Amino acid sequence: MLSIQNISASYGDHQVLKGASLEVRPGDIHGVLGMNGAGKTTFFEAIYGRVPRLAGDCTLEGRPLQRSDISYLETESFFYPMLTGKEHLRLCAVSNPGFEIEGWNKLFHLPLNQLADTYSSGMKQKLALMGALATGRKVLILDEPFNGMDLESSEVLYQVLIHLRNQGRYILLSSHIMETLTNTCDAISHLQGGIFIRTYPKEAFPQMQAQIRASLKDKIGDSLEGL
Repeated sequence: MLSIQNISASYGDHQVLKGASLEVRPGDIHGVLGMNGAGKTTFFEAIYGRVPRLAGDCTLEGRPLQRSDISYLETESFFYPMLTGKEHLRLCAVSNPGFEIEGWNKLFHLPLNQLADTYSSGMKQKLALMGALATGRKVLILDEPFNGMDLESSEVLYQVLIHLRNQGRYILLSSHIMETLTNTCDAISHLQGGIFIRTYPKEAFPQMQAQIRASLKDKIGDSLEGL
């Protein structure tokens, strides 16, 4: 079990997380749902150790979670300008020498002998995902990974996530779009006001969608009154 308990963290002078907790079972794709600015990225960076935690604990299978357990796919990825795609992947796979770069590239179709910095934005997304896979780490965190992806790339990502789920990895995936998560995840936790107000198992997704849509409808209706 990946256990995240009572995480509190700040972004600048603003406390974003106020005791956020969730648990992820091995082989689960666990979604983190929240509006823009809800703190999804801060939550991930607090787990990863990039943002200092004011309080809280993270454990993996009963021991403290280490950064070396985690592969973190950020919303924006950067590459060394003088490395080819293949060289970048070799660096990512230095602790996982069994990673089959050419084999995986049959799925991603990247020009691996070109400089990674010359790739299009869509190609860079694919390379970043391949790099995350190349580490071979148990915990995979993906921050808004479907943003900007075309239909083919989205399907590739979905199939990769299913493959990793079947391997028993721990997968955390964020989005501000409900349908992205309901189509992909085994459970979804709703982040609001610095805490997870509820975690929904797959069978409760329709209830979650109805509740959130009703809440948003009331809020939008109030805003439209008098216009």
